[in-house]
Amino acid sequence: MPNSPPNRWRLDRQVSAAVLVAVALQAAAALLWAGKASARIDEMQRRLEAQAPVAERLARLETQAEASRQSLERIEAKLERAR
Repeated sequence: MPNSPPNRWRLDRQVSAAVLVAVALQAAAALLWAGKASARIDEMQRRLEAQAPVAERLARLETQAEASRQSLERIEAKLERAR
């Protein structure tokens, strides 16, 4: 078979309407998905920005609680020494 032509890929220039519709639907679905993902990211960013002051307040409260605990330990130590 030395005279047979080699098997090569060949593309037809004809595309059926079904293929065009399928590609268009996939593109539309991808755009809808991207839009929803963007909306979810925006919502999460808004929530994060709204929680920033709460996180700051929580850090201050933790610091105050630690100071109160240390103060209580000093008071308890003084009471123990006074006995």
